[in-house]
Amino acid sequence: MPSAEPAPQPAVAPIYRRILLKLSGEALMGDDAFGINRETIDRIVMEIREVAALGVEVAVVIGGGNIFRGVAPGASGMDRATADYMGMLATVMNALALQDAMRRVGLLSRVQSALNITQVAEPYIRGKAMRYLEEGKVVIFAAGTGNPFFTTDTAAALRGMEMNAEVVLKATKVDGVYTEDPKLDPNAMRYQRLTFDEAISRNLKVMDATALTLCRDQRLPINVFSIFKPGALKRVVLGQDEGTLVHC
Repeated sequence: MPSAEPAPQPAVAPIYRRILLKLSGEALMGDDAFGINRETIDRIVMEIREVAALGVEVAVVIGGGNIFRGVAPGASGMDRATADYMGMLATVMNALALQDAMRRVGLLSRVQSALNITQVAEPYIRGKAMRYLEEGKVVIFAAGTGNPFFTTDTAAALRGMEMNAEVVLKATKVDGVYTEDPKLDPNAMRYQRLTFDEAISRNLKVMDATALTLCRDQRLPINVFSIFKPGALKRVVLGQDEGTLVHC
């Protein structure tokens, strides 16, 4: 008798319909001291494309540390607001690089900037950004909140709420939140889940305090994961054990 064919496996569906991905500028450096590493940004874009192919709507907030790091010594002693505006311009450069990398792989995207630079990016308009997401385009938010003294973590929390995202995914170099610094303590344990109050009371470096409080008050969960682990973004979106989920 012929052997029975294996039963078809059910399709795995994403648990989120719309996500806000927070990418630090440092994530684009790869192993370089500063700037944009072409191989690294191409790999990150492929990870985003794989998630978008699942039907997940993706918005991105991008940082600028990889570029500002190169000019930081010259900015020593500079007025804080001026330095912050320079950092916002660095995020615009990263957003354009990210958009170009997406274009090369056929992934439609739009850049919206909180600073008006209409020659290279659209101004931030919430309704238009929502429509782009519904059309399946990736929306890249640049220039933070458009205000000095606020980090791009806070911008990610703000845009996540404005876009009605179901989760903020913070892409880092570490695969979650640990009891101690895993680079210094080999016995450090990764948290699978944390409440916002636990993260705040234990002073865990999930996001800056403003961003963390905003997400807690609006009940917007955060998942901290490593963008350097192949397939990690997809595993988070599919609800698998990846990174650390911070929730109410």
